[in-house]
Amino acid sequence: MRVFKPSIFDVYLLKELVPPFIFSVAIFSSLGVAIATLSDLSYKIINSNLPFIYALEIFFLRIPEYVSYALPISVLLTTLITYSRLNKDSELIAFRSCGLNVARIITPAVLLSILITVITFIFNEQIVPQANYQATKILVEQLNEERQFMLKKDIFYPEYLQTKESNGEQIKELKRLFYAQKFDGKNMQSLTILDIGKSGLNKVIISEKGAWNNQDKTWDLFNGFIYDVTSNPLSAEGSAFKQTQIYFPKTPLELAVNSRDPFEMNIAQSYEYIKLLRLLGDEKTILMFQVRTAQKIAFPFVCIIFGLIGSSIGCQPNTTNKMTSFSLCVAIVFGYYLSSFIIGGFGLIGAISPWMSAWIPNLAGLAIGYYLVTKSE
Repeated sequence: MRVFKPSIFDVYLLKELVPPFIFSVAIFSSLGVAIATLSDLSYKIINSNLPFIYALEIFFLRIPEYVSYALPISVLLTTLITYSRLNKDSELIAFRSCGLNVARIITPAVLLSILITVITFIFNEQIVPQANYQATKILVEQLNEERQFMLKKDIFYPEYLQTKESNGEQIKELKRLFYAQKFDGKNMQSLTILDIGKSGLNKVIISEKGAWNNQDKTWDLFNGFIYDVTSNPLSAEGSAFKQTQIYFPKTPLELAVNSRDPFEMNIAQSYEYIKLLRLLGDEKTILMFQVRTAQKIAFPFVCIIFGLIGSSIGCQPNTTNKMTSFSLCVAIVFGYYLSSFIIGGFGLIGAISPWMSAWIPNLAGLAIGYYLVTKSE
C-alpha cells in the first residue's frame, strides 16, 4: 500500500490555500452573524426588554452555527481564487510541464477539504447543537418564547417489561400506561396512569397534577384517586389522596421538556428522540427529524464537493479574477442549497427516503466535480 507523502509542491499549495481559507471563514461567519442575528437581537432588546447581557450571550452562542455554514463556502471560494491565481500567473503551466496532471495538482485542495469535512462534522456534533440549544433556552427563560417542538398536550408513554417464556423466548409485555392531557413547562396536568399485570388491569390512578421529583427519582402526584380493579373492575374501590409518589421512568417528562429543534441536537440525540416520537405515532414529525438528521450527516461532505469543484474550475484555461471567482462561488452555493431545499422537500413529504433526500445533492455535486476534473485534463 502506497502512503501519500507531501512534497514541496504540496506544501507550497497548502501555504497558498490556508491563509485565504481562514480569511474567508472569518468574513462569511461575521456576515452571517451580523445579518441574521444582530437585527433580531436589537429588536428583542428594544421591544421585548431582553437584557443586554443575555443578548450578548446569545450573540456569541450563535457564532458556531454560522462558522459551520462558512466552512464549506470558504473551501469553495479559497480553491476558486487560489487556482485561478495560479492559472493567471501561468504556474499551472509550469506544474504541467513537470509532468503533473490536473488530478495531482488539485490533490492538496482535496486533502484540505477532507480535513475541513472532519472538522465540520465534529463541530456540528459537539459544539453547534449545544450552543443553539443554550441560545433558545435563554430566550425561553427570559422572554417566555415557545419552543417549536415542545409537547404541550396529549403526552402518552407506555412502559414495557421484558419477560422470558418457558421456551426461552423473550417477549415484551405492557406494564404501565402514562397519559397527561397538558404540560405547562413544569407540571403535567390531568394525569391517568394504568397499572397492568399479567392478569390484566390492576390499578387506575387519576391525578390533577404530576411533577417529577428529581431527588427521589419518582413522580409526585397531587389531588387524585387510586382505583384498585384487581378483584372486580366493575365495582372498583377508590381512595383519594392529596399527594402520593409512584415509581415510573422520567421518560414522559424527557419527551416533553427535551423536545428540541433538529439543529439543537447531535445525531445520537436525534435518533433517541425519533425513538420517543414513535411512541406518539406522529409520523409527520418523525419523517421531518429523519430527513434533518440525514442532512446533518451529509452536510460536512459538501466541503469535499466544493473543494473539488472550486479547484477544477480554477484550473480551466480561461483565467478568472477575484470578482469572477466570488460570483461563481455565490452561484454554485445558491445552486447547491436550492437543489438541497427542493430535494429535501421531496423527503419531507415521503416521496423519497430521508437518506436519498440528503445525499442526492451530494452525489450530483460529486459527479459534476468529477466531470470538471476530467474536462480540465
